[in-house]
Amino acid sequence: MSPAAHRLDGLDRVAYRLEQTFLYHYSAPIQTLRHRLHVVPPAQHGPTTLVTSRLTIDGADVHRRRWRDGAGNTVVRVRADRVEEYVRFSYTASLARQRDGASVLLDRAALADPLRALALASSPSGDAPWDRLSGLALADRLNQAAYEALVYEWGVTGVRTTAHEALALGRGVCQDSAHLMLALCRIRGLPARYVSGHLVGQGGTHAWVEVLVPSADGRAAEAVGYDPCNGRRTGAGHVTVATGRDYRDVPPTSGTYIGRAAGRLTTTRDLVVLDAA
Repeated sequence: MSPAAHRLDGLDRVAYRLEQTFLYHYSAPIQTLRHRLHVVPPAQHGPTTLVTSRLTIDGADVHRRRWRDGAGNTVVRVRADRVEEYVRFSYTASLARQRDGASVLLDRAALADPLRALALASSPSGDAPWDRLSGLALADRLNQAAYEALVYEWGVTGVRTTAHEALALGRGVCQDSAHLMLALCRIRGLPARYVSGHLVGQGGTHAWVEVLVPSADGRAAEAVGYDPCNGRRTGAGHVTVATGRDYRDVPPTSGTYIGRAAGRLTTTRDLVVLDAA
């Protein structure tokens, strides 16, 4: 966990600036670009509010469409008939977090279905030794188990690596830790979902898990964040962008095009704390 992210926990308010770019270079002109972006944080996610938001696209004439998917995520679809050399997606946003802000609440129906596993978060083999635990006590134990199971190492896994494969390797990145914890939650029938977002002090995007439990008044479901890559619950250093069943639901950038040209992706990302007290 980044020391900068740790220092934010317990503060009354935090203001952030997010800057992110995805630059696709092509070795020759391409046709019929179809692209999807999950880069816009929700207007409100618990104590964090999206204050300003701007997406700019250059390098090609594009048509864009923005909407909310079934999970409430903001999705941007981009279409271009032709791209000569490159297309660049640049996103900037400002956000604010209040310590006394509301919890992340969902309809209680979310508790009825532990979010059926996709292939990336399919259950690893083996018995779960936590039969006497439930709720957040169980979630705490599963988070620790996922943390202890994988040594962080970049480059040994990819976006198609399953939880079972990462567990066999014993190594992986934040996405793998999230998939492994989701698989463990699904073994025990504990409702949970994948989270794509950002962590202060980290160079790239980040992934973690939200476990769903009944709210204090029992009328809703509350989403409680866990970061199994760092072995702790989430805090003020975590900024949520999108939620889904696993990575394939909410990749930050994905798309297709027609043509034989090779494509090369270059990314930048900067999450800066503007003010904190």
